[in-house]
Amino acid sequence: MEVLSKIGLDDHYENKLTLSTVLEIDRNDISGKKTEMESLPGAFLKKLMMANANARSVCLASSDADNSSSDAGSDSYNAINPLDLTTAVFLCSDALLQQALVQKMSLCQFAIPFLLPDHETREITMMLWSMRGIVRKFSPSYHAFTKSFVEERLVLSQVPLVSFVRQGKSNFSKSLILNKLLSNPKQHHDTFCHRNMTCCDIPRRISDGLVEIAWYLPCGNRNVDRFTDPVAVANLRGDIRVFDKQFSFLCQTSAAVYIFCDDTQNIKMLEGIDMKAEVFLVTTSSQGKFFTLKKMATKPSLKTTTVSQKKRSEEDLVKVLQTSVATMLETCPSKISVENMAKSARRSGILVDEDGEECQSARKNAGKITRTITTVAEFKSKQLLSQGSVWKGLSWLEKESYRLRKAGRQNVEHYRSYLKTQEKELRRKQERLGKSPPMADFLHGVVTSEAQRSHFLRWLEMDLENLSRQDLSGLRDQYTDLRRKSPQAKERIAEIDMNISDCCLGLEHFFRECGQLYKYTSYLPEYSQQRKVMEHLPAHCAQMLLDGFPVELFDGDASNIPMKWITDVLAELHDVMHSKSNVKVVTILGAENVGKSTLLNTMFGLRFSVGGGRCTRGAYLQLIGVGEDVRNELGCDCLMVIDTEGLKPHQMNQDDDSHERDKDVATLAVGLSDVVIVNISEDSAAEIKDVLEIVVQAFVRMHDTGKIRPVCHFVHTHKSDVPTRERKERETQLSAQLEQMIATASGAERKHKITKISDVIEYDPDANNWCGNTDTQTTWLHLHFTG
Repeated sequence: MEVLSKIGLDDHYENKLTLSTVLEIDRNDISGKKTEMESLPGAFLKKLMMANANARSVCLASSDADNSSSDAGSDSYNAINPLDLTTAVFLCSDALLQQALVQKMSLCQFAIPFLLPDHETREITMMLWSMRGIVRKFSPSYHAFTKSFVEERLVLSQVPLVSFVRQGKSNFSKSLILNKLLSNPKQHHDTFCHRNMTCCDIPRRISDGLVEIAWYLPCGNRNVDRFTDPVAVANLRGDIRVFDKQFSFLCQTSAAVYIFCDDTQNIKMLEGIDMKAEVFLVTTSSQGKFFTLKKMATKPSLKTTTVSQKKRSEEDLVKVLQTSVATMLETCPSKISVENMAKSARRSGILVDEDGEECQSARKNAGKITRTITTVAEFKSKQLLSQGSVWKGLSWLEKESYRLRKAGRQNVEHYRSYLKTQEKELRRKQERLGKSPPMADFLHGVVTSEAQRSHFLRWLEMDLENLSRQDLSGLRDQYTDLRRKSPQAKERIAEIDMNISDCCLGLEHFFRECGQLYKYTSYLPEYSQQRKVMEHLPAHCAQMLLDGFPVELFDGDASNIPMKWITDVLAELHDVMHSKSNVKVVTILGAENVGKSTLLNTMFGLRFSVGGGRCTRGAYLQLIGVGEDVRNELGCDCLMVIDTEGLKPHQMNQDDDSHERDKDVATLAVGLSDVVIVNISEDSAAEIKDVLEIVVQAFVRMHDTGKIRPVCHFVHTHKSDVPTRERKERETQLSAQLEQMIATASGAERKHKITKISDVIEYDPDANNWCGNTDTQTTWLHLHFTG
């Protein structure tokens, strides 16, 4: 296609872009320069993956501006409409990348491709798979009294669909009207690209026929909500007389269809359409001086009834449309999920992206596992056999063999021998427990082809989230509320925390089981069939890292690193990368719920788990490639980013063991890292002090290892804007606090040579303090490496 060739994507129409290639760090990421036309897709993708709300405003390099002396028509030809750019990127992305893009577009409150046209093949595809990852919280009217929220996967939500289409030309922007219709009084969002936006007056080429979808989700505040119930809104780009297949589909699935047209337009085409929706005509005068909203009866014959009198401004039109949609929602019996719309799409001759053999086979394999789950806690105890008390016992024995805290007056070697005997007994017990049928199904899904493995893991991940969401959502709300209001209620907080752990079931639990199975099968004879099945598992896990999946480094439940498993996975990664695996490590530390995972996702475009309460347990790593053009400059072939669980303030630790665990997590992070990001919330001085003490002690512990001092960045997150003067004062106070804590920590660790912060951390108070707003997530760090 001409547009794909123009922006340098023609090679990727067949050989699709992948998530790993998009996340790769290149020259543009470091220079921050404007991009040339052929780099527009890359610039757009990078901004989008970082959830940058200005992603659609990527600009051309100055060289293009210098060469813009041609006539206006030529300039218009050489530019590209943001909708064309979006369509081109989706046509050239694989399924996993499309799903990641949609999740980021949803976070930016952009409308999402729903029916994607391909003008090369003349096919239309419904993007059901790509939308499956979107999960949102909202407060519908039936929950307004209790002010509670519903958390749902949006493709499964039963909500009315309201569609907006155009026949002929219109004197005003339909998309601009929609943005005003959906925006709250206190906050405006450009959900749909419109004429008044930069570059959006450029003619569209490949995005004509695109249907976008967005959701309006009420927050439960009547003073803010435009509508008290959730509603999905579809917007067809182009004339319905040209794109009759898309229009027919919308008429079958929508509760209401609003047709924008001139008052002289012929609407006879509606007679032959299977119309299940209410139809409204928004007509304008030929001079565009006024409009009228009319309701149309399509059966037994075309008749219209005026709903509103003639109005003269777009603001008037928005108010009339709001009233019309709100009235429809109050009595609307026609609710449908996006998943169920797929049936109508297939009947209409529209393809569905998840109907491919790989996706459906992966879904079937994931379903074999989830169908066996009645309650999460029971499944974990009966099917993940190597975990639970056995794995925790092994973890304790491993740590005790180094720390010898229970040795007392025993001979050290005798005590270690006793611990080794205990470990062998537990390993034999693991071997007797064996492998459950769900784990056999999981291993089968992991060792299949690369494309099917990615689909399988995403299906299983989403299905597991759906199973545990209802219980977890309430528990996390309780945990957060109690932690904020009554941090002294340690026992109750610990109880809820344990309940959260019991209700959690994710991919990490299955891979923990893999690590244990791999460990004990490595002791079996080489000819053992069970060993042969397991020995290739680290290679598949290494490929997962390259594909963009997170891998658990530190088990958050057993407080242990499965060393053999992780070591062999990283060794396989080294082989897969043909020894080009020089790694720099970036790790984040901080208290619970300060947005550590969100910050990493925003900075690097990653997909660490984000949610309320104590969501991240343990530590997880993701891999980002580094382009060959900047490897020498950065001194590495890839970047390893580690997300860690939240450190608890001292008053919330129930016992010394939990406090020791926090120190272990911090020490692990510091010991592995070239760069450490410490994310601190400015809302609680006591919490800052507690967290900083843990972090500083970790730096002190690592002083004698011979490791080069890691660079340390402090991110100060605020719930509201803080004046510059006050921010500077806080940063000065932080430096003084760190110096005091260094003296205390060095004394506790008996390292009296350490007297100042620079002895253990490379830290410049003027360059390594960053301020971010939790509402806007604007923080961006310019990381640098040493060594």
